[in-house]
Amino acid sequence: MTPHSSNSISAPRRELSRVQRRRKLAIACIALVVLCALPLMQSLARVEMFTHEGVEIAGVVLILIAIFGRAWCTLYIGGRKARQLTDTGPYSISRNPLYMFSFIGATGIGAQTGSLLVAILFGLGAFGIFLPVILREERALSELFGASFETYKARVPRFGPRFGVWRDADILEVRPQLLVRTLRDGLVFLMVIPVFELIDRIQVGGLIDPLIYLP
Repeated sequence: MTPHSSNSISAPRRELSRVQRRRKLAIACIALVVLCALPLMQSLARVEMFTHEGVEIAGVVLILIAIFGRAWCTLYIGGRKARQLTDTGPYSISRNPLYMFSFIGATGIGAQTGSLLVAILFGLGAFGIFLPVILREERALSELFGASFETYKARVPRFGPRFGVWRDADILEVRPQLLVRTLRDGLVFLMVIPVFELIDRIQVGGLIDPLIYLP
């Protein structure tokens, strides 16, 4: 491999690394803003009402789906995104299943307010924030894998899922450290549940008066 070709390959890899760092920073900033804003919001369905509790429980289910879904994706792509084109398992039916499960998790987090509207806004907000990241990643992957990635794009939708094109791997090379890290990161989704419950109790106790009531 010539120095020029080596540089042409490493540039997209560096771009992928930068995009992933920006993604983590964006998540941290958004989480901080949300935690500051949430005490000022409350569901129209009061705490302990059936509607409020039902939305919260549905949100917990979505959070669990997100955690295990992200771990499932890591089994197939963990640590290999910039080195080989993964097109099996969840990546055979969606080009971005890891993000899809993150959207589901964000919706579940929003549902912990007891408000269906907030749950939807959280999911849409996550989509809006990460869509530019996804597009930049796809440009970098196109540079890395060329015609192979273009063929993959033609077969598999950006989000999907398109179950009719499912294909699996005969053998998976699992990296336990990355899998454990993904599960550990996923637990952050669960950690928001007691935080939201504390906010509920503070509001019910009258320590903070919500400014916004949402359905």
